[in-house]
Amino acid sequence: MSDWAGIAWLVVLLIGNAFFVGAEFAVISARRSQIEPLAERGSRRAKTALYAMEHATLMLATSQLGITVCSLLILNVSEPAIHHLLAAPLGLVGWSTAVVDTVAFVVTLLLVSYLHVVFGEMVPKNLAFSLPDRAVLLLATPLVWVSKLFRPIIFSLNWTANHVLRLFRVEPKDEAASTFTLDEVATIVNQSRIEGVLDDASGAVTAAVEFTDKRAGDIAVPFATLVTLPMTTTPSDIERAVAKHGFSRYVLVDAEGAPAGYVHLKDILRSSEGPDAAEHMDLPVPSKRIHHLVPVQESTDLEDALATMRRTGRHLARVCDDAGATTGVLFLEDIIEELVGEVQDATRRGHGA
Repeated sequence: MSDWAGIAWLVVLLIGNAFFVGAEFAVISARRSQIEPLAERGSRRAKTALYAMEHATLMLATSQLGITVCSLLILNVSEPAIHHLLAAPLGLVGWSTAVVDTVAFVVTLLLVSYLHVVFGEMVPKNLAFSLPDRAVLLLATPLVWVSKLFRPIIFSLNWTANHVLRLFRVEPKDEAASTFTLDEVATIVNQSRIEGVLDDASGAVTAAVEFTDKRAGDIAVPFATLVTLPMTTTPSDIERAVAKHGFSRYVLVDAEGAPAGYVHLKDILRSSEGPDAAEHMDLPVPSKRIHHLVPVQESTDLEDALATMRRTGRHLARVCDDAGATTGVLFLEDIIEELVGEVQDATRRGHGA
C-alpha cells in the first residue's frame, strides 16, 4: 500500500469512526416525542429512527463493534504511511535508524491519537448531543443497515452482554429511556424559572407538576361543611337555595343524613316550564334527575379520581375513608382549580365565598 493510500484510509476510517460515535449518541439522546409525529406523517427516516430507538441495545452493539474495528485499523493503516513520510526528512538530521524509527512512531501516535479523539470522537459526539433529533434521522438508517448486515455477530455480542448483566441481577433494556420522571420535570421547571427562560406567572406549569402528588382527600370538601338538601327537596327549594347560597349543585341526603346523590340547577329548570309548572315546582325532584355520586377513596390519586369522574360523567364524587364512611365530597371544579387556578361558579356572582 502506498503512503498516500494509507493517508486516504486514515481519512475513511476517521469518518467511519465518527459515524458510529454520532449514531450511538443520537439513538440514546433523541426524544420519541419529536420523532413520532414525523413517523405518523409517513416519514421513512423517522420510522427507521424509532426502530433504532426501540432496539437501542442492538444499535449500541453495532456502534461499539464499528468503533472498535475502526479504532484498531486506524493506527495499523496510518502508521506505516506516516512513518515512511517522516523517515526521509528525519534521516537528513543525521540520526541513527533506531532514533528515527522511534521519533517517527511517537509523532505518528500523537498525530493519529489527536485526529482520532477530536474528529473521530468528540466532534460527532457533541454534534449528536446538540442536534439529537436531526442526527438520529440522518444516521439511524445506515446504522440499521449495518446492524442487519452483521446481525449474527452483533446478536451474539448483545446476547453475551445481556447475560453478563443478568449475572449481576440487572435486567437489560432494549429501548433507551426517553421520558422524564416527575421529580426531573419539577427540577427542570424550577431551574427554567430561575434562569428566566420559563414564564409561569399564573403558576399553571407548577400546578400541573404538583397535581400528580395530590390525593382526593387533600382537596375534598368536608361533608360536615357542605350545604346539603333532603331527598324530598322540590325544585322551588333548590331555587331558594341557589338564591341564598349561590351554588349550582347540591348534595341530597337521605333520612340518616348519608349522601344519596346530587342535583344540578339545570336539572330542575324544565320544571318551571309548561302549563303545569306550578304543580311540578312543589313536588320532590324526580329520581331520574338525581345524579349518582361516584365513590373514591381518600388515598386515591387526584388524577385517577379525575379519570373516574370523566369516565362516569359525574361532576361530584363521594370521598370515603378506609372504613367506607363518607368524609367529604370532591368537586370537579376544585380539581380544575388545582390546574388552572380559581374557577368561579357562574351562579355565585354577588355571593360571598
